[in-house]
Amino acid sequence: MGDRWQVEVDRGVCIGSGMCVNHAPDGFVLDSARQSHPRTAEADANEPTLTAAEGCPVEAILITLAATGEPVFPPEE
Repeated sequence: MGDRWQVEVDRGVCIGSGMCVNHAPDGFVLDSARQSHPRTAEADANEPTLTAAEGCPVEAILITLAATGEPVFPPEE
């Protein structure tokens, strides 16, 4: 079985660019205030979600391994 990710959006940082929805429409949705939300709090590891996080202009998307809490994106520095 593959990794599971915990996906969060920091709505205090999100600017509503919609890039996450463009990259991963199955993973993110914008609400009426144009704030991003993950469709589910936990998901199978997948390339579109990672691409969405990497492409977020303000790095509002946080991905961690569900089992351990280890950061996937943004990586620890």
